[in-house]
Amino acid sequence: MTNMLVAEADFMIKGLLKFYLFGQELWITTTHVALLIVIILLIIFGIVANRSIRHAKEVPGTFQNMVEMLVERLDGMVGTSMGRNASRFRNYIATIFCFIFISNISGLIGLRSPTADYGVTLLLGLVTFVLIHYNGIKKNKVGHFTALFQPFVILFPINLIGEVATPLSLSLRLFGNVMSGTVMLGLWYGMMPLLFKLGIPSALHAYFDLFSGAIQTYVFCMLTMVYINDKIE
Repeated sequence: MTNMLVAEADFMIKGLLKFYLFGQELWITTTHVALLIVIILLIIFGIVANRSIRHAKEVPGTFQNMVEMLVERLDGMVGTSMGRNASRFRNYIATIFCFIFISNISGLIGLRSPTADYGVTLLLGLVTFVLIHYNGIKKNKVGHFTALFQPFVILFPINLIGEVATPLSLSLRLFGNVMSGTVMLGLWYGMMPLLFKLGIPSALHAYFDLFSGAIQTYVFCMLTMVYINDKIE
């Protein structure tokens, strides 16, 4: 009975198309499809928002107000965290914020959240990792590396592990929280009677997709800004 219930749980990760590259078997999965849809939605939103601002009216409409409020909120978040360095990283932080947030809440429209795949969150962590150290080297030159031996040379291994752990901690935190929500909802839909699949899942989606998704987006962006600012201040 237990095996039957578990078998009915659907975590929405499926191989859709198999192909071969350099002799290796590869798959297009539901994660790739969800990523494509999220990217298309962001591109459409960006185009429409750009046209709306370019043709802004004296009395702004609902969409224009929404875009302006979003930009002001993101500017405020970056400015508060990064101070005088905010202008250099505003576009990057705003981009990953929008991408991660839309990915996290994509379960609301029936998609598998791309951030529930560790390959996606690891890449985000690695991009941030490169950005952190690129700016650290650009600002401090050799001092960026000698800082690993501070305050004592004997602490070098610990400092090095701390640096290497940055992309892992960023990616695993985001992945773990989003994946846990995907698993919980998959188990609920797969194991509960039909009566419990009506109404109650909307509250679960509101928590796991919307609330938790927004929190994890904010945490990822905030930690990114803190790490970068720490290297260039």
